Amino acid sequence: MTALENLIQTLSRLPGIGPKSASRLAYHLIKTEKSYNQNLSQAIATIQDRIFPCSICGSFTETDPCPVCSDASRDRSLLCVVEEPQDVLTIQSSGAYNGLYHVLGGAISPLDGVGPEQLSFSRLLQRIKEGQFTELIIATNPTEEGDTTALYIRHILKEYTELSITRLASGLPIGGDLEYADRITLARSLRGRVTF
Repeated sequence: MTALENLIQTLSRLPGIGPKSASRLAYHLIKTEKSYNQNLSQAIATIQDRIFPCSICGSFTETDPCPVCSDASRDRSLLCVVEEPQDVLTIQSSGAYNGLYHVLGGAISPLDGVGPEQLSFSRLLQRIKEGQFTELIIATNPTEEGDTTALYIRHILKEYTELSITRLASGLPIGGDLEYADRITLARSLRGRVTF
């Protein structure tokens, strides 16, 4: 295998990158300045040494606790439960949420061998017992696995009657056309409608 074939094969293992995209990336890297490629390889080589899960929320960080958990100005009565660390960044970028987070590390998926014991539910329960949360926002993905995970969270927290448990709304995107909406999205939109 040539160096180029090896690079293409390695790049194609990245999520969302197929052989054609990997080939385009590889040819781009060949034409790019050597200093850029060296910086890129250094960043990739050191990423796992520098970034690790926060001991409190499970989000990726370079400091422990992470900047969100250590920020005293955040609303400590709100806890948003997400599947993956990148979901924290996505919600943060909206600028609409100022509470704390809890990263589960995935979603319940029996077909993939992921049950509740593989995710950080015990840590979630511990945080709720120790914290002063008034609302728990379930922000799992609107998939079968995300819905199963949301139902499981609601089940394990049923004794916490003083805790308001909410779920992110799902439905039609802004600027979308009804004719292009799939049946499941449209059904969720109708069920989650609000007074106008």
